[in-house]
Amino acid sequence: MNLIITCARHLEPETEEELRGILEEYGDSDASIVITNMSGILTAETKLDPIDVVKKMKEMLLDEPWSIRYCLRIIPIQRIVETKIEEIEKIITEDSKQILDGETYRISIEKRNSDISSQEIISKIANKIKNKVSLEFPDKIILIEILGNKTGISILKKSDILSVEKTKRSMSE
Repeated sequence: MNLIITCARHLEPETEEELRGILEEYGDSDASIVITNMSGILTAETKLDPIDVVKKMKEMLLDEPWSIRYCLRIIPIQRIVETKIEEIEKIITEDSKQILDGETYRISIEKRNSDISSQEIISKIANKIKNKVSLEFPDKIILIEILGNKTGISILKKSDILSVEKTKRSMSE
């Protein structure tokens, strides 16, 4: 899984079809797309760079706003671990070198089908990273997407995540 896609509930099959068409257009006709058992959540494994996919989809949306109808958010995932605080902490400690000196960061956690403590994860990670925290305008976002027993982790810029609604809204301003 290197992409997490959200959609409106009960529109997962349409979203899967839309995403498959988009990924094929970008050159991956073998992408594996899974409708999870969590309402409104799909995961995809593509051979394409997930951050590039998001950039291309954003460009597509700016050119033809009607071209994306079902995907609501597209989130690139860089690493997958088992949903255990120690595992999550280990990967983020290794990957936090992507946050350069002087850059600020924020930790964002989205939990589905898990009762792991967000506060515990945040405090363990924050203790390991020397950079300043900025909740409003961070340079990098440490994104932790918990889907049951699997956790996707990414260290991204805000622009690396596609929110279809926000993008369409910004076009009409």
